[in-house]
Amino acid sequence: MAKRIQFSETGTPDVLQYVDYQPQDPQAGEVQVENKAIGINYIDTYVRSGLYAPASLPAGLGTEAAGVVSKVGSSVTDIKPGDRVVYAQSAPGAYSEFHNVPQEKISLLPDAISFEQAAASFLKGLTVYYLLRKTHEVQAGETILFHAAAGGVGLIACQWAKALGVKLIGTVGSDEKAERARQAGAWETINYQKEDIATRVAELTNGEKVGVVYDSVGKDTFEKSLNSLKRRGLLVSFGNASGPVKGVDLAILNQKGSLFVTRPSLNGYVTNREELAEASSELFSLIASGAIKVDVSDAQKFPLSGAKRAHETLESRVTQGSSLLIP
Repeated sequence: MAKRIQFSETGTPDVLQYVDYQPQDPQAGEVQVENKAIGINYIDTYVRSGLYAPASLPAGLGTEAAGVVSKVGSSVTDIKPGDRVVYAQSAPGAYSEFHNVPQEKISLLPDAISFEQAAASFLKGLTVYYLLRKTHEVQAGETILFHAAAGGVGLIACQWAKALGVKLIGTVGSDEKAERARQAGAWETINYQKEDIATRVAELTNGEKVGVVYDSVGKDTFEKSLNSLKRRGLLVSFGNASGPVKGVDLAILNQKGSLFVTRPSLNGYVTNREELAEASSELFSLIASGAIKVDVSDAQKFPLSGAKRAHETLESRVTQGSSLLIP
């Protein structure tokens, strides 16, 4: 027997249950991973709450972790028991001591990167990869706006942008978070509790505004993001932390300067083992070189049994950077 987190109804963090279960042997093409560190991502709260409906109930939760391969299914040839690995985009169920994952979702983990570093950065790092390198390929000297710059994705984006020579303006909710984002590499920060985002963007860019805005907040920042874009600029909406954007009149894009909007996801950019290898190689190289530093404070490490408290903390908006569950 082993332990995992599951939920039998959608709702608040109170629905999360810490239960016994019997791990099943991996099927053909699957790898069983004994998780050593489990990544907590905001999308997990969407699934738990019912915003993104689970396929059936009761359901597991979580798609990202790092650990050691315990078993492999038939037809798995390039991964073996004992390998250090990290995965993301698995079927829900990573909030567990063991998880079976399709081999195409698995990346071998370099010895230079710890399990905690990997679990704290893999999905978030792959997200930054597709945002900055694929959805809109940022260029050295370019100025961009990135919301929630002190969050898990945001802090990696600050560092990655700096490594590429990009001027990242990050929005944050406190002076403490502003300092954290600047330390990570943000060129400038905007405290939205004190400043109007679009007005400050215009000031920082001498009235030019920015060519691209990366927005994971959603409803609360949608119009502010559009108002921060220059003519024919691009809004990349990749999350709904404040709730989904609804009822959009497309004419507003014309009125604000023939703007573009896209709603991408990692699944549209990393779809096979080759694409995963390209993305993870670039991410691991930046971490190994020190260009991207991944540190998780002890206050944001929770035992597997503490998933409820972890979700409450994440949704309170007080976290900075990544949070982990440790089996």
